[in-house]
Amino acid sequence: MPSKLQPKLLSILRIIAAYVFLPHGIQKAFGLFGGLPAKLPENTLTMLKAAGWIETIGGTLLLLGLFTSTVAFILCGEMAAAFFVGHVARLGNMLVPMLNGGETAVLYCFIFLYLVSAGGGAWSMDRAMGRDKGTEPPREEPPVAEITPAS
Repeated sequence: MPSKLQPKLLSILRIIAAYVFLPHGIQKAFGLFGGLPAKLPENTLTMLKAAGWIETIGGTLLLLGLFTSTVAFILCGEMAAAFFVGHVARLGNMLVPMLNGGETAVLYCFIFLYLVSAGGGAWSMDRAMGRDKGTEPPREEPPVAEITPAS
């Protein structure tokens, strides 16, 4: 049975995940927070810049809770690709993400996968605009006392 806090905790998960994810996109797209390494092959640089824009735009929309399911689906796919292309293909060891540095990509992938089905939660633009009805827990109505006529 879902808790009354579930929609709010879902929003907190979405907001914190987006808040932590967004700087990765800003770093790649705009070169802030240390930017990208100076000497990268052109194809790798292009791929990382594209990923940066996807992460920046997607992270911002996710932070707001706008188009949550669609954005989370795109970001989930991007993180799966990041894991297999950027970690497994480069360093191997698919079954132990700790050894290829892909733990963060795996966690983001599955958080975003959860958001695809769960939506943005109680505090989202989707909910405010009526796009996401959410799964509010059933409200328990107080029992109604029956009044019997006195004889």
